[in-house]
Amino acid sequence: MVPVSQAISVGKPAKTPRITHNRPPMLAIGVMIWLGSELMFFSGLFAAFFTIRSEHTVWPPAGTQLDTVRAAIFTAVLVSSSFTMQKAVFDEERRDRRSAKIWVGWTIFLGAAFLGNQFSEWLFLPTRPSTNAYGSLFFIMTGLHGLHVFIGLVAMTFLLLRMRGKSGDPGELSVFQGVSYYWHFVDIVWIGLFSCLFLLKG
Repeated sequence: MVPVSQAISVGKPAKTPRITHNRPPMLAIGVMIWLGSELMFFSGLFAAFFTIRSEHTVWPPAGTQLDTVRAAIFTAVLVSSSFTMQKAVFDEERRDRRSAKIWVGWTIFLGAAFLGNQFSEWLFLPTRPSTNAYGSLFFIMTGLHGLHVFIGLVAMTFLLLRMRGKSGDPGELSVFQGVSYYWHFVDIVWIGLFSCLFLLKG
């Protein structure tokens, strides 16, 4: 007689083994090197921000109007998109391409919602680039970050188009990982921007 525990284990479907790399893919390495240059670019923006901030005793300057609560809500939206993107990567590693595509779709939706809110702020926020130094910094920094968000959305759209077939090609996971690295970077940069633009007051 076969033991019950053994019979149960036989009846269970075997888990799909996770795809792993013996060494980091060249695409992922290239993306990380490129993100290093992007980090230097945004570091220059932060340096300019704090240099101008140090010349003002009151920050943001008088006349600046912010919607911090709204910005915090959409910051949470963008941060949550990092989790959906990482879930898509995990599913891709386990060859569950259908679920991976769904989570990439959710990531695009959340990123687009954040970008739509940002565009609305650019149109209707009472503070304009000509209002004061803060206004100029706000539009420059959020505008450049918004451009990076848009590039990320385009990259994920092309990723979905690449996944239209029933079976993926050998390089699909590397592309997935590269896009995820970029998207996580964009989210982390926004946390820094949100902290400086909306929370740093005095």
